[in-house]
Amino acid sequence: MFWQRAWYRSGLDFRLILLWPLMIVFIALSWLRRALYRIGVLPTFRAPVPVIIIGNISVGGTGKTPVTEAVVKWAQNNGYSPAIVSRGYGGKGPFPQCVTATSPAEVVGDEPKLLAQRTGVPIVVSPNRKQAISKLLHEAPQVNLIISDDGLQHYRLARDIEIVVIDGERGLGNGWRLPLGPLRESKQRLTQADIVVQNGGAEARYGWRFSLQPGNWRRVRDEQEVPVPQGESIAVAGIGNPQRFFDTLKQAGVTVTETYAYADHHPFSATDFASIDPAVTVLMTEKDAAKCQAFAQDNWFYLPVSAKFEDGFWQQLQARLQKVSNKE
Repeated sequence: MFWQRAWYRSGLDFRLILLWPLMIVFIALSWLRRALYRIGVLPTFRAPVPVIIIGNISVGGTGKTPVTEAVVKWAQNNGYSPAIVSRGYGGKGPFPQCVTATSPAEVVGDEPKLLAQRTGVPIVVSPNRKQAISKLLHEAPQVNLIISDDGLQHYRLARDIEIVVIDGERGLGNGWRLPLGPLRESKQRLTQADIVVQNGGAEARYGWRFSLQPGNWRRVRDEQEVPVPQGESIAVAGIGNPQRFFDTLKQAGVTVTETYAYADHHPFSATDFASIDPAVTVLMTEKDAAKCQAFAQDNWFYLPVSAKFEDGFWQQLQARLQKVSNKE
């Protein structure tokens, strides 16, 4: 957590300066790797159907999973048969593997499980996206559009459309590359993407803005809808930007006495909650709930959110997809 606090402070934390040589090495290796893909020394794989990459240039949560869900549902409503591929970060495999709503998060990853629950479309996870797509199209030959949840830097996979997601509140942090800052690629990379979208923020600085709209509360154990939790409660979040969740609870008028922030994709287990009074209500994100369902108590609840975009974003995406289709 120190790293994220340092990366998103104003200016460069003096303690990070010792990492300067590592940043230079990281930049050099990243540039060389992408150059080798560009000139064909490293081979790329092009799927037989259009591929949309939804990713980010920074480390930490930007909201790409809700964006993925929104794009999938838009595609369904516009006559496409979409599917999702993902690395399956945090999952143990074996890979490639199809994901369903009942797949264990520790096997397939928390975000793919969440997307399976929310969308119902075919999903395959694997660090090797070529293997994931091959299995996906074998299992679901009707698919005519693939959305890659993350994978902007996975240049082995050729892509037709890139959507880059930026955190509108934290922006690009101190603007430095890893490990001095949170950036995987330089901010100039945004000019090469087809569409840039911004999660929240007071003003549009990077692209189309979207907001995360809370849904109805649900019980973690059985996913049943419940009224807004009342009384003493604590909030737990193991996402890229836990403070966003805590702020959402505050804006919703929910009384929270304590907050617990964990690293993104934290592999929750029952021992993480052993010191918490069983009588106290526990509130968490939907992504974390996917990992806690097996040992959740009756008074544990999660808040689902959905990405809401301006019409202009969908119009731009439709135009870009139409252009891709005309090339085929």
